[in-house]
Amino acid sequence: MSVPFLDLKLQYQALKTEIDEVVGRIVASQHFVLGPEVQALEEEIADYLGVPHGVGVASGTDALLLPLRALDPEPGDEVILPAFTFFATAGAVWNSGFTPVFCDVDPETFNVTAELLEAVWTPRTRAVVPVHLYGQMAPMEEIRALARKRGAFVLEDAAQAIGARQRSPSQGWVMAGAAGDAGAFSFFPTKNLGGFGDGGAVTSSDEAFAEKISKLRVHGGMQMYHHEMVGTNSRLDALQAAVLRVKLPHLDGWAEMRRRNAALYDEILADVDGIKTPVVGSGNYHVYNQYTLRVRQRDELRENLGAKGIGSGLYYPLGLHLQECFAGLGGRPGDLPITEGLTDEVVSLPIFPELTEDQITEAGEAVRDFFTG
Repeated sequence: MSVPFLDLKLQYQALKTEIDEVVGRIVASQHFVLGPEVQALEEEIADYLGVPHGVGVASGTDALLLPLRALDPEPGDEVILPAFTFFATAGAVWNSGFTPVFCDVDPETFNVTAELLEAVWTPRTRAVVPVHLYGQMAPMEEIRALARKRGAFVLEDAAQAIGARQRSPSQGWVMAGAAGDAGAFSFFPTKNLGGFGDGGAVTSSDEAFAEKISKLRVHGGMQMYHHEMVGTNSRLDALQAAVLRVKLPHLDGWAEMRRRNAALYDEILADVDGIKTPVVGSGNYHVYNQYTLRVRQRDELRENLGAKGIGSGLYYPLGLHLQECFAGLGGRPGDLPITEGLTDEVVSLPIFPELTEDQITEAGEAVRDFFTG
């Protein structure tokens, strides 16, 4: 039985009538950039996350970049981020004018902790970017406490974690993107809430900060031809907003399907020597943008799965501290041992909501058979 790593056509077919209607409406209106569809999406996303403000932008990368630019960095100012994540996080730090400082991650959840952030903190640290990797949140209560104590800004990279939440001892359930000073989301098609192209959003509880992001996305000013600051073009398309508005009411149901698939994998792969299944952090509601194992013989496993028609993914094969473009920052092999171990061992299995129980069983048992022989 073939088990694709991801098949977006199935989701479209389920929503085809409604999506085709809104796409036709946008085309008929000829209003393609920002406008009422984007404003409505911003309000619906903010309401879903329990934050006052949402600002649609052109991509998840810009959702990271613009909040950092809004901090007006000075030369030498630093931002701490995990080395084990997608390149966009580090690229946004660099392109905003900050110096990236890479830290290691927790070997169980693959997320940063306050202790790991504090280990690389310097007097030049202005912000931290905890990444909610694979769909579960980093421990935000302790990270926020550290940042408040040190006077640093917290930007949540929630690109993979829309709908994830965490039980806070002081606040109850808090959504990803609502636990820091700002949150960054991606609507890339492969995300749990994905559009028909690039798109993203920034969330914040600070009205003045959200307004600054709104200005930065349209060349630095809300009034045409008047620019209060140097911004950029990061406007969200109305077409993307309309499609995302169709999908948003289904997001929680899709998350439950992903969690169902993950639970079945957990059952099939329990207690197999050589396999470590995902660990869910205390108080976390995991939405499984990826279901990622830590295994021995990772490359051989992927080859074996591929020969059987079973897809897999590799997120990520090289730590950011060892990327060629950051060589000038002085990172060396051995600096971040957990990250470097993970890059040799992680593999992600198909997890998207439309997978059948038979497909999950097929993929899980193929992995189990590889190790039990």
